[in-house]
Amino acid sequence: MLDFPGWKKVWLWFLTLTAVAAALPTIASLSGVKWPEALPGPQVNLGLDLAGGSQILLEANTSQVARQRLESMEEDVRRVLRQASPAIRIGDLSSSNGRISFLLDDATQVDRAREELLPLVNGSGPVREWNLEVVDGSRFVLTPTKNGLEQAISNAMDTATEVVRKRIDALGTREPTIIREGDTRISVQVPGLSDPEALKSLLGQTAKLEFKLVDVTALQSDIVQGIAPPGSEIVPYAPGTPLAGTSIAVKRLGGIRGDSLTNAQQSFEQRSNQAVVDITFDQAGGKKFADLTAQNVGKPFAIILDGQVLSAPNINEPILGGKAQISGSFTAESANQLAISLRSGALPVDLTVIQQGTVGPELGADSIRKGLLAMSIGSLAVLMLMGFTYGRLGLYANAALVVNVLMLLGVMAAFKTTLTLPGIAGFVLTIGAAVDANVLINERIREERKRGRRVVAAIETGYKEASRAIFDANITNVIAAVLLFAFGSGPVRGFAVVLMIGIVTSVFTAVTMTRLWVAGWLRKARPQELNI
Repeated sequence: MLDFPGWKKVWLWFLTLTAVAAALPTIASLSGVKWPEALPGPQVNLGLDLAGGSQILLEANTSQVARQRLESMEEDVRRVLRQASPAIRIGDLSSSNGRISFLLDDATQVDRAREELLPLVNGSGPVREWNLEVVDGSRFVLTPTKNGLEQAISNAMDTATEVVRKRIDALGTREPTIIREGDTRISVQVPGLSDPEALKSLLGQTAKLEFKLVDVTALQSDIVQGIAPPGSEIVPYAPGTPLAGTSIAVKRLGGIRGDSLTNAQQSFEQRSNQAVVDITFDQAGGKKFADLTAQNVGKPFAIILDGQVLSAPNINEPILGGKAQISGSFTAESANQLAISLRSGALPVDLTVIQQGTVGPELGADSIRKGLLAMSIGSLAVLMLMGFTYGRLGLYANAALVVNVLMLLGVMAAFKTTLTLPGIAGFVLTIGAAVDANVLINERIREERKRGRRVVAAIETGYKEASRAIFDANITNVIAAVLLFAFGSGPVRGFAVVLMIGIVTSVFTAVTMTRLWVAGWLRKARPQELNI
């Protein structure tokens, strides 16, 4: 039990010193000491409640999901029936009151049309997405199901949460907290970011990019009245553009969407030195873009972002190579934000900021100061009590307590975990667990001595018997921490992470390291009496 081979000693000291060394940059930072840039400097991240930062609450426009599903189904119906062999011809397709309806030109094609549409109606998952009815012999009516709509909203929120995460990561911020709240909300907390308006501007942009042909047959007088030719729609120019306040008519179908982008970077136009965004399509998108521009040379096409026209230049020549440039009276900052948004992908649903706020760093600094003060006073009292109560073994326990604190900080820094106010509570709790472990061991040794066992036998039995109880107690704590992490969110998960790491380091230092030190003392001093 007290025998430690050479390789085991080296391995234990290597683990301990590595973890302690990893804690030094964090200690230097908290102490106001500049850490040398030439050395690795992993640090514990401070959460929003300690470091200050920005937080916003986003809410999705779920009615937009229903409208998008309707538009998508309309396109799919046209495509499927057109690609059927032979093609199935239909009359005007109506999409009103949340339903799609159309009339077959040939009533004898009802069964074929139904077979072609069934995969669209059933969807790819277990939920039936649409109801299909045939009325008056040849009129098809498609109505979205409630379960299908709820599934679509849930999928859109999952995608939106991931897009928000990518955009925050692109800012280079550390340990943001992005949590989906309920069915339609996303909570975002970014420690260290003091400008909630910048966050609001970045996340409030849907970044839905489209390229659509301009309908040159539309009369300006009709556009002013909001009347678009059949197959077209009216889109306003974006604020800040030269034609802001006016609108144009564009073809509803046949354009290109930005979901085939592979990259977007902010740059400057060489002749005008204006900020622009360079975009690159994937292979399929690049071919489609080349075909669109090749077939429409001399015609204008509109670059539309989030339902607003940025510009509508003429296609002077086919644009090959899958690359294009977006201009629209950008500043360098707004162009960079657009590039980040485009790289992250478009939000599948508009998100509206319904709550925003800033947490100042003063509150966190005060919490840290008070937390450190409480920890220092408590630790000093514990160190004195252990030293007076258990003598030499108490001193080993005190040394283990100090090493445990350093190792906990070091492991948290190495894994870039975030420390929050609840995390400080978890921190203090693990210190208490480490003290409890040493109290159990020392009390067990004291009992063995009272029974008349010799010093070495008493220590060996004490560690052996107490270790079982310590491991059993901490396994239940680890299970509780894992459950908190799995089912909790935000600060609760932060508490769980600190608790899990702290349990491991406290057991390691209180049981393994103190045993190593005690074994070394026994071999060297060979005591006949133990003051405990």
